[in-house]
Parts: sequence; C-alpha cells; structure tokens
Amino acid sequence: MNKTIELNELREVFLSAPESDSARILAISFSILLVATVLWLVRHRVLREEYTPIWMGAAVCLVVASVSFDLLNTITRLIGAWTTSSTIFFLGELFLFLICLNYAVRLSKTSLRLKNLAQEMALLKAQVEQIESDSKAA
Repeated sequence: MNKTIELNELREVFLSAPESDSARILAISFSILLVATVLWLVRHRVLREEYTPIWMGAAVCLVVASVSFDLLNTITRLIGAWTTSSTIFFLGELFLFLICLNYAVRLSKTSLRLKNLAQEMALLKAQVEQIESDSKAA
C-alpha cells in the first residue's frame, strides 16, 4: 500500500512539473511552421487537396497542444500516462498507425483496380488480335 502511494505521488510530481519556456516556444514555432508548410505544399500543388484536412488537422492539434499545456496534462491524466512526453509519443504513434492504415486501404483498392485494368486490357488485346486475324483470313 505504501509503494502505491509513493508511485502516485511520483506521478503527480511528473505531471505538475512546469514546462520550460524554451520548449514551449520551440513547440509553437514548429507547429506554426508545419501549418505554413502544409499550406505552401497545397498552394504549389505538391500536396493533393484530399490529404490537406488530415495534415491541417494534425498541425492544428499540435498548435493547440503547444499553446495549451493544461489540455495536454489533462489528456495525460485521462490516459494514465506518467509524463506529457509519453502522451505526445503515444498520440504520434496513434496518428502514424492511422496514416499507415489509410495508405494500406488505398493501396489495396489501387492494386485491385490495376489487376482489373490489366485483365480488361488482355481481353481487349485478344479481341483486337481476333479481329485482325479474321480480316486477314477474309
């Protein structure tokens, strides 16, 4: 029982530790840089519009997390993590997992479409060859 109290106290020490101003400024700077980069990529048509909501959502979430450290502490407490950095890494891994899942679904659909197109092309090629051989025989 005594060990549990000590662990809970230690967790509270981690969660109540103040964030450094330099870390906050760096986080806000990189978050705003990400927003600007996404907008620049969309404007120059490097990033397609269908991916813009995903990346803008991620960038805005990073800006909000950078500005509102209390929100990050609340999320950390809710998921039971010990430090806010653990929460950030967890949410980052979750985001990457969802991105990978999204690309896996898109790749599966594209693979199926490619197979169907190859089969249609083979059928059309066979029909063209049949028509050519019929016209030569006549």
